[in-house]
Amino acid sequence: MTLVSDHVEPDTRERILVVAERLFRQIGYQKTTVADIAKELHMSPANVYRFFDSKRAIHQGVARTLMGQVEVAAEEIAARSGPVVPRLRELLATIHVMNAERYVGDAKLHEMVAVAMEESWEVCEAHMLLITEIIARVIGQGMASGEFRPADLPLTAMCATTAMMRFFHPQMIAQCERKPGPTIDQMIDFVLAGLGSKDPTV
Repeated sequence: MTLVSDHVEPDTRERILVVAERLFRQIGYQKTTVADIAKELHMSPANVYRFFDSKRAIHQGVARTLMGQVEVAAEEIAARSGPVVPRLRELLATIHVMNAERYVGDAKLHEMVAVAMEESWEVCEAHMLLITEIIARVIGQGMASGEFRPADLPLTAMCATTAMMRFFHPQMIAQCERKPGPTIDQMIDFVLAGLGSKDPTV
């Protein structure tokens, strides 16, 4: 038998994260307090603390949710069948677009990311490790199909991810937006050429 209480806790945690993300977008992470979040939810701050032991924990939860959305999109592209080169191109471009939309175009969320870099690095590190693993999976498929030349797969994936960091890292995207440099398409072409792509469009 499923008890009502089995559903209450995850539902309440999700509601707290949804409201927290909205307030972070509206008034900024630094200005948002646990009391503000509790007020929006018509509950006491003490009740919020039953689910998250600190504002930092709420922040980590929001960051984890946003990063998870990028991971899901990346996993979906990686899981498709067909030629690898267009999939890897789409994968790298999608990660860039989603990060730019979520963090750079929204000044308040950009502030949240800056804090995440300082306070919740383990969340960001886990995200980048997973993204690198997904990229490695696609590159490995390309090596197996002959679309890319054989190489040390973990090292190759790390090099490809590092090469894209200007387009992946929210703070670097913002800092480099008006500085001279390659376009996202030019950078992806460079990565594909480095992988030994035989695609004539690269």
